[in-house]
Parts: sequence; structure tokens; C-alpha cells
Amino acid sequence: MLQHARELLAVRSPLDAELIVSEILGSWWGHRVDGGDVEEVIGEALVDYAADAGTPAALALLTGMAYLGTARQAAKAERAALTLMDAGVARPGWADRVGAVVSEACYVSRDVYGDQDSIVCTYTYGGEERHALVVLVDRTKAEPVPTRHPAAAGMVRDAWVSSQVDKLLDHCRREGRLNPLMRFEDLDPRETRALLRRALQYTGEALDPPVNENFGSYHAFVRARIAALPPGGRLPQPAFYGRDRRATIAARFLASDEAEDLSDRSAASRCVDRIIDYGCTHDFGRPLRVSPIKCEMFLLDWLPRKVLLSPTEQEAVPHVLASWVRWAGKSTGLPEEGVRATLDAVWDATAKFAEAYRDPSAFGLDRDLVDRLLPDGDLEALPRRAFALPFLSGTHRMSGRHGAIDLATLDPSDPDDRRVMLEFEHPGATPEHLDAHERLTVRLWNGDPPELWETAQALLDLGLERHEILHKLVELLDRVPPGELPEALSVLRHELPPE
Repeated sequence: MLQHARELLAVRSPLDAELIVSEILGSWWGHRVDGGDVEEVIGEALVDYAADAGTPAALALLTGMAYLGTARQAAKAERAALTLMDAGVARPGWADRVGAVVSEACYVSRDVYGDQDSIVCTYTYGGEERHALVVLVDRTKAEPVPTRHPAAAGMVRDAWVSSQVDKLLDHCRREGRLNPLMRFEDLDPRETRALLRRALQYTGEALDPPVNENFGSYHAFVRARIAALPPGGRLPQPAFYGRDRRATIAARFLASDEAEDLSDRSAASRCVDRIIDYGCTHDFGRPLRVSPIKCEMFLLDWLPRKVLLSPTEQEAVPHVLASWVRWAGKSTGLPEEGVRATLDAVWDATAKFAEAYRDPSAFGLDRDLVDRLLPDGDLEALPRRAFALPFLSGTHRMSGRHGAIDLATLDPSDPDDRRVMLEFEHPGATPEHLDAHERLTVRLWNGDPPELWETAQALLDLGLERHEILHKLVELLDRVPPGELPEALSVLRHELPPE
């Protein structure tokens, strides 16, 4: 890295210097290290290493890190740079101007669907070296987030810099005029700062963000340029869609002209509930938004992985989705060209949906058994619920009778029936022992916390028997307060021997 920093001695522009430093800082962005924060383990150690080196290249790197580093890195780099300057180390010519940028204006080039925004922010160094930062914000890659967060900011997926500012803006304006599916608009710089800060934070929170392969090189530069925008902006809070509001939207759709030709009204009702739930939970709280990408992700990615559909629902869902596109597109004012393109995407994905959808009954699992394990249709819950209650293993398959009770009729989501199942699996157990197993079973059934099932799988991978794992987890639940459970499970997994 310090060798790379020698390039800083050959440049004259502060912009070029900042981009080189950002590239150096991006070499570890997105990586994880054991035993600490990568920004501390590598970034702050680089500051110390450069300070010890005491060369002009080291001073140049420290000068750039004082502007582009994290708060801790910047403070350490500034102190180290002052020490080297006091010792007479030569400063680079651009040192006085690095970071001395002033924001000019902000714009957005966005598609009418709301999938992606290309946000353009222009800057100068005291009226010179005008340049533009372009940040791609994607709103199609969402995971559930607490409603208190302004999640509609989306996720930063790419960024780049251009010195051809007028040419760039002319191209965006022309596309906004000529392409009915694109818009080009001015943005309030304060609101832009709020939006980009949250979107960059969202990218940083993701475990494996789907960013461009070169994004790390621009990350520090983007963070610094966002900070150079004027403060004071606020993002609108995402709309909250509770059960009643979702039901109202579904009822309006089912009563519309667009839904009139749907033959199986019961299946259509269940399918539209899935569409609305997906939009509320996995599309940044935007159930009425439709786009080709969103519909493809819903049909070919989310449904096959997440939801158990009945055979009639599997047949109905593409038709319901097409009707929904027509109705929601009209409700939101989507241009006719956008509605047609989205419908084309739905019909193109329909044939693939039949191949992509994985019905558990296709793998030899009894459909009635699966329905009992997944009354809420949460397909991801199948393995942990089958683990929590002894349904699928041959020796423990729940069949026959327990006293006067037909075990095959028990509902595992019903607390009374669940207790009978646990009594059957633990003959002669004390009520206290059964209570402990029931607490664990309820947590596994609900996936609360997610780390519980992750830990159970890690123990299975080590070759432990199911009942031995259950007792380990029961002991942990009894010993650890609920609020500390996720951390305790994480510690347990890290202490496990390798497979």
C-alpha cells in the first residue's frame, strides 16, 4: 500500500490524489477479519505503518487519509502527518487543496418503475476542477428492515467520477426527454445527502452486498463527498402497511375490472396477499410498485424459496400477478409503455416459474404433513420445524395413537396438540422438563432468534444427534436471559471445533 502511495507524488490534482487514496482504502473494504474491525486491524495499522516510514509517500498517504479515512483513521492520520511535517518531510503540492471541495448541484436520472436512481452530484475546488460523482442507488435488492428506518433510500451498488460534467448532464437531460421510461430531475442537495448516507449505510450493513466489483475503490471517496453536501435534509419515513391496510388494498384489487376475469377467487385472494406482503416486506414498503425486475424476482426467486403454494395457487399466481400489474400500474400512474414491458416480463417468466418453483411434495414429502408444518406458508421454516417436532424421521414419524389420541390429526401450531407431541416423544418426563422443551420448540417454530436454528445446524454438521442438540439448546435457554441469547448462540458457534 505504501508503494502504491508513491503515485501520489506524481499527481498535481487534488481530485486525482483523492481517487488514488480512496483506491488504497478500498483494498480492504467489504472484507472481514477475525478478532476485530477491519478498519481498525488494517486501516489504523496502515496509519501507524506510514507514520513509522516517515517518507514523502507516507506523508502524502496520511494527508489523504486525514480527509478520506474513517473518523478514527482521520484523527490518527492528521496527528501523524503533522509530526512528519514538523520533522521536515516534504508535502505534496496538492496537500492544501485536498478535501477543499464545494458542492454545486444534485440531479437524479431515474426509471419510472422506481428500480434504480443514478444520482449526479457536482463539485468544484474553489470554482476549479469541476467534476461529477455518479452514484447508482438500487431499490430492488431489499431485505426486511425495521419500519423506523427510512429504508426507501435503497442500496448503493456502484459509483464513478467524471470530469466531463456538461457532457454528462446533457446526455441525462436528452434521455429524460426522449425515453418515456426515464426521468431527469433536480434534487435538493440536503435531501440528497440524507438519501445517500442511508443508502451507503444499507450497503455497509449487508453481509454480501451486490455491488460492482470496483465499488470498493470509490467507497471512501463517496463517503467523503456525501459529507461535503449541505446537512439538514430528511428522508420520508416509509409507509406502514398493517394487516388492515393490506387487506383493504387486496379488496380494492379483487373488486376492480382488472381482476374480473380471475376464475378462482379464493386462490386469487391468497395470491394477491403474497404479492402485497412481498411489496411491503421485501420492496422497501412499496406494495403498489410494479416493474419487470420486481415481477421476475417475485416469481422466480422469492416464491420458490420462501412460500409454500397449493397446486391451485401455483396455477393462478402468474395470472393474478398480470392483473395486479394492470391495476397497480394504473393506480400509480405508470406509463403505458411501462405496463406493457412489465406484462411481457410476467409472461416470459411464467414458463420458468413452473420449473423454478420447488414444491416440497415433489420430493416425496406427504402434502398433509407439509401443510401442518407450514400453516403460514413459510417454506424456509420447513427444516427447522421438522427438526423441532419429530415428523420426518422414520423412527419418530408421528403416527398411530397416544392413548385415545390419533397422532396423525395433531396440529403442531396448536399449543395443546404440540404438548401432546412432546409428551409422546418424552415418555415419563417431568412437567418442568416438558416445559423447557416446549419453550425451545416454540422458538424454533417461530425462528426466534434466527441464530438458534443456525446453531442447531452447526451442531448437526458436527455429527451430534438431534436429541443431544435439543438438550444443549434447552440448557442454554435456561441459563441465558432472552435479550442475551443471540450473542450467546454466536459465541457457542464460534467455540465449536471445525468439522
